[in-house]
Amino acid sequence: MARTIKRKKQNSLIPFAYLSPALLTIAVFSLGPVIYTIYLSFTNFNLNHFDTFQFVGFDNYKAILTGPFFKVFAPVFLWTVVYALLATGMSYMVGLILAVLLNNERMKESNFYRAILVIPWALPAAIAILAWQGLYNESFGQFNLLLSKIGLDKIPWLSDPFWAKFAVILTTIWLGYPFMMNVCLGALQAIPKDLYEAADIDGAGRWKKFISVTLPGLTSSTLPLLISSFAFNFNNFGAAFLITGGGPPRPDTQFAGYTDILVSSAYSMTLTFNRYDLASALSLIIFLIVGTLSFINMKYTKAFEEVD
Repeated sequence: MARTIKRKKQNSLIPFAYLSPALLTIAVFSLGPVIYTIYLSFTNFNLNHFDTFQFVGFDNYKAILTGPFFKVFAPVFLWTVVYALLATGMSYMVGLILAVLLNNERMKESNFYRAILVIPWALPAAIAILAWQGLYNESFGQFNLLLSKIGLDKIPWLSDPFWAKFAVILTTIWLGYPFMMNVCLGALQAIPKDLYEAADIDGAGRWKKFISVTLPGLTSSTLPLLISSFAFNFNNFGAAFLITGGGPPRPDTQFAGYTDILVSSAYSMTLTFNRYDLASALSLIIFLIVGTLSFINMKYTKAFEEVD
């Protein structure tokens, strides 16, 4: 009896032995940096205290939320929210419109158009963003050359705050709509045709069928996508940093530009200004914001709950 119990205990440990390399790797390369970032956010680890940094409690958080850095990061936070909302919402709208058009059974060339429209998704994002940066160049970019050809003034794409923000959002929409389109296409094809036939019998027009049948059918499938896309765009470092480098610069601070979002500001605080303490605190604030918004959305939409 005792041998049987001992053997069962040994057998129960075998799975952990097989999983130990993966668990150890996750602990070292995933949890380790996270724990170290949390630790740094409560210290004064910066250029002046690389060897003599100390525990400072919540001083870094106070400096960002209520102290001298509030005026720096409050506009960055607002722009981050606006950017994430517009980029996610517009990508979804463009993807949904294209999906509705491509879902038309009478369109014989539908597969050809799908192949063309999915190209932005197939390209490496960093390369595509750098290509867009070239298009926005104010001296030799294709957009301004085209405007010059038709007699219009050149647009300061990268040096004017409004046009720089417009350029960042436009590029993000271009990169994001193929994913939204494919998800919406799958969701549209899952809606039972009986519902449309019943709507036809009731005399519903196209708009009425879209509002009463299509949108409710899309909601359960695409809301989780919107939640995750908003979180992704909230931290979309590539689009915000590779196009404008965070610029154009703001006259009131050197720590953030007009198109900097929170994550690119944390990057600049770390590698440009060596403020690892503030950058770590800012990273934790970003995590709390994204985590809270995602949790509220998931609870409200019940998107990730299992259905019997």
